[in-house]
Amino acid sequence: MSSKIKIGISIGDINGIGLEVIMKSLSEARILDYCTPVVYGHTKVVSYHRKALGMHDFNFNVISDAGAANPKKANLVNCWEEDVKLELGQSTQIGGKYALISLEKAMNDLLAGEIDALVTAPINKHNIQAENFNFPGHTEYLQQRSGDKNVLMFMISDSLRVGVVTGHIPVNEVAANISREKIVHKLKLMNESLKKDFWIEKPKIAVLGLNPHAGDNGLLGKEDAEIISPAIQDAFDKGIICFGPYPADGFFGNALYKQFDAVLAMYHDQGLIPFKTIAFGRGINYTAGLKIIRTSPDHGTGFDIAGKNLADPSSFMEAIFAAIHISNNRREQEDMLKSQLRTGGKVVETAFDLKDDAN
Repeated sequence: MSSKIKIGISIGDINGIGLEVIMKSLSEARILDYCTPVVYGHTKVVSYHRKALGMHDFNFNVISDAGAANPKKANLVNCWEEDVKLELGQSTQIGGKYALISLEKAMNDLLAGEIDALVTAPINKHNIQAENFNFPGHTEYLQQRSGDKNVLMFMISDSLRVGVVTGHIPVNEVAANISREKIVHKLKLMNESLKKDFWIEKPKIAVLGLNPHAGDNGLLGKEDAEIISPAIQDAFDKGIICFGPYPADGFFGNALYKQFDAVLAMYHDQGLIPFKTIAFGRGINYTAGLKIIRTSPDHGTGFDIAGKNLADPSSFMEAIFAAIHISNNRREQEDMLKSQLRTGGKVVETAFDLKDDAN
């Protein structure tokens, strides 16, 4: 690669565990072998957390903008000038305000090409609401900012990948928001991401049913037979290797997910409950379908343990490595396509696992 991947990191809610898992992750020297981290926050907020956690030996290289980042250090961009009141463990409007400032600055730099990928620390979905943030979470905000019409919430771990057809909506609205076209489109996004971002040449995808026992031949609901099954067939006819619908309980209970490269669930909890049961602490959230690259840990703000030095950075480190891995895959793919155009040769795809190289 011509240069190390530059990873932007938004700090999330300033009263949560975001900065704790960020600093613990960046304390690992191996991170700097593979990326140049650029954190968007403020020195005084960092100092407050560092003192509360007793991390006196950790320091950032303070810079004015991402272009000045030192590739051998963890860098920090000051995103505001004023003093900020911190109340660790509390959900406050101030916490949401500065989480949004950090996110917006990082996103601006990502869209401008100043950083290669974005890792987002957890926000509080309530206190971050503002005139310029009227979204149920990061995913919808990033979709609007990037201008992409459709995205896929894609939970990733070393043993399981799960996407969802419907995301942050109430359970009583799920059935009405599932359609044949939407399922096909989510399968297309998943299939493309598995090929482009994870370099799986022929992905095999499982699709879960909506109702108990996948509808039990219409006895427990008609959506599985009338919407989901035809969508699977449509996607299969388009060259996507997919099967189902599978009853969710038996599918995970019998560990059938080990036979597939990814699983498409119909709604949030149907996919995320088994994912977090199987891979919590090792999994990450990836927003597939975006032109940009964004990952995040699989946990929330952790208000109950904020400032107590109890937060596990494992998932955040996984999110950083996933962002590096996907960035390298896309960069190498672009280089090969350019070479193909120059030489008329055939592109040969070979996958690699960055984390294995790092261990």
